[in-house]
Amino acid sequence: MRKVNLLKLFKNFRVYAPEDLGIKDVLVADGRIAEIADNIPEPQGLTSLQVISGEGRILMPGFIDGHVHILGGGGEGGPATRTPEITLSEITRWGVTTVIGVLGTDGTTRSLESLITKAKALELEGITTYCYTGAYEVPTPTITKNVRDDVILIEKFIGVGEVAISDHRSSMPSLAELGRLAMEARVGGLLGGKAGIAHFHVGPGEEGINPLFDLLAQSDVPIQNLLPTHMARSKMLLDQGVCLAKMGGHMDITAGSKATEAILYCLKEGAPLERITISSDGNGSLPRFDEKGNYIGLGVGSVETVYRNFVELVQAGLSISEALHIVGHNQARFFGWADQKGSIKAGADADILIMDENLQIDQVWAKGRKMVDKGRPIVFGTFEKP
Repeated sequence: MRKVNLLKLFKNFRVYAPEDLGIKDVLVADGRIAEIADNIPEPQGLTSLQVISGEGRILMPGFIDGHVHILGGGGEGGPATRTPEITLSEITRWGVTTVIGVLGTDGTTRSLESLITKAKALELEGITTYCYTGAYEVPTPTITKNVRDDVILIEKFIGVGEVAISDHRSSMPSLAELGRLAMEARVGGLLGGKAGIAHFHVGPGEEGINPLFDLLAQSDVPIQNLLPTHMARSKMLLDQGVCLAKMGGHMDITAGSKATEAILYCLKEGAPLERITISSDGNGSLPRFDEKGNYIGLGVGSVETVYRNFVELVQAGLSISEALHIVGHNQARFFGWADQKGSIKAGADADILIMDENLQIDQVWAKGRKMVDKGRPIVFGTFEKP
């Protein structure tokens, strides 16, 4: 049986909560942060106490990745291009301790039942997981008779998504259909005690997020229930995202080569920092199409990109605190998890990321359990080979 240390004392770390708290001690008890102080004396006579020394190291909240194809994704190039399920260590090794699973393009050969089961498996293996009901298409797949009931009755579901708009792979949903999905997610969230988010995949189409602007102008859908992603595809989309953020909405940028520059542009144009999030699209396919829409190849997304963009943002001039908002704190507030996730504070889950002064990952802790040590995973999924 695995030995469990219920008490962990992190001594003399530079703590970002995400705000810079300076050098602090952090006490973890039974998977949660119990206390943060300048000096917490080591309790005497406790055999279950583990002390972690922090000289020269930084302690911060684990990242939240709000868009991961945990079950796999893709298939746009045929059955052989369906990406495999993600493994635990592919997530944790990059500092991610919470993920939201999505289906994506394929709502036929991949099911919501399998998505939930995969999410439960990852949770049992050590991290925190949530899911969206639905997929690209409208009408969108559900487990119960509709989105509202899925969100109310099924614990893992926090909204509907990713529903495709402005994309040749979408089902060309009407404004009424988009509004119905968004309102079902909202009411489901109200009755289920969840955020009730409608999460939209935004493709390269010329409309961008104009369907969402039309929805806001012509319906009672609250702006805080909408979350478009892949917003760094073009300058047009970034400008639309800045507009949405200034209106009080949120925009999600897919991590990768364009993300750092895109985030800096949005901030320069006046988008509030707290309205921007980043997600990896991890384990999903990254298909390439020619100008006529013909499939020409694909890659696979990686959760690693969130960490890489975090480092790039700091190198580009953002403070560590500001960058932490984008990779976790904003997500926690948006999804209603601010008391448990995205912060180093008393009562929060002990999702802890430790880096050196060069922002290299040293340790990752999920709910008080060490998952990564010296930059290498030490806890693996059931069928992973260490």
